[in-house]
Amino acid sequence: MHRTSGLVTFATALCVLAAGAGCAGGGATGASAEPAVCDSFAAAQNTVTHIKQANVSENGLTALRPYVSELIQQLTQLAVDAKAQFSQQADQLRAAVDVLSASVDTARDNPDLANLGAVRQAVDGVRDTARALADSLKNTC
Repeated sequence: MHRTSGLVTFATALCVLAAGAGCAGGGATGASAEPAVCDSFAAAQNTVTHIKQANVSENGLTALRPYVSELIQQLTQLAVDAKAQFSQQADQLRAAVDVLSASVDTARDNPDLANLGAVRQAVDGVRDTARALADSLKNTC
């Protein structure tokens, strides 16, 4: 039972990432003249929307797994795309995503309270660094 509540908390924290970083919500609909960072940010937000809509009660935690993996990849791409204009924030996001990825792997292998707590802390780190990058993107996207 702790396993389910920990992963649901993880999914909830990812949703907070989208809500807290919501600067570029309409940015991806514009012309292709926008930097790639705008598209990668919009893709990550879209995946978080899918995570919010996943029916964990009906489909179990397996409903979240593909989205979480996709989000980690998208956040990595976001960090790469942001590197040119926002190198400090991009480096911080990349480091936070690396910590999140490692903590998710550890919790998947051994879903005890300590490991699930580490995932929650890693999600907080990604959320905070994504929010800092989103604040920087406000004038770009």
